[in-house]
Amino acid sequence: MKKRIKRILLILVIALISGIVYIFTYVPNLSKQHGVVETLLYIGDSDNQPLIVAFGGAEGGIDWHRNHMKSKRDSLIQKGYAILAIGYFNADGTPKNLDRISLDAISDTIMNIAKNPKIDKSKIALIGGSRGGELVLNLASRFNYFSAVIAMSTSNVSFPAITWSANTSSWTYKGKEVPYVPASLKTISPALKGDLYTAHKMMLEDKEASKKAEIQVENINGAILILSGINDEMWPATEMSDKLIKRLKNKNFNYYNEHIKLDGGHIAPLEHFNLVYDFLDKHLLTK
Repeated sequence: MKKRIKRILLILVIALISGIVYIFTYVPNLSKQHGVVETLLYIGDSDNQPLIVAFGGAEGGIDWHRNHMKSKRDSLIQKGYAILAIGYFNADGTPKNLDRISLDAISDTIMNIAKNPKIDKSKIALIGGSRGGELVLNLASRFNYFSAVIAMSTSNVSFPAITWSANTSSWTYKGKEVPYVPASLKTISPALKGDLYTAHKMMLEDKEASKKAEIQVENINGAILILSGINDEMWPATEMSDKLIKRLKNKNFNYYNEHIKLDGGHIAPLEHFNLVYDFLDKHLLTK
């Protein structure tokens, strides 16, 4: 009887180990919609409109088309800006998950739309929050035709894809995965509890991986505004944003750059959008 119990326990342990190995080695198939993005262009009647390309975060879809962004969208259009709202996953025709999203495809899409005769393609700003902030920094650091970048509640590194295995990159560039900080086994527990702050902090403990996954923001060809809430509940945005500014300083970055720390949590930057208006008026309209 004891031998039988030991055999059963051994089988269970082997099955558990095999399951864990499978989870951390499984690579999902690349989406059939890889390289497809969904766009909506909001444009006024005037000529030579600067273009603001806007991205949402981990919720997916076309965030800047949603009602909660309407007042900000309308205000920017009234100021003379055109807005390109982009859905890069979980939107019609796009990949379902934030998994190996093609930076090249997004860049190509932006520049094709910027050919619109009412748009001044020499004045293109990127704005994104949370994972969208991570995205705009990755984009602008690889393509030099963006004039300004606004990253809200952002990271200084690339994180894994949002899939159940979380062992691929969120982004690809020239067909290769962008280096990212992996999710270790110990992050499963806080992630299952919904404690994403702790899960991200645990990932960042891997200093070697974090170094390799740092976004090379010094390659950005324009001014940078970073906004973070000091009580961000999703990830350590203020700490990571400070590291972005430190990297820019160490790399002798020549353009304007600022990190403004706000009272509040993950959505605090959206509650202080006057800072975005001021930045754009100074670094995009008059450029």
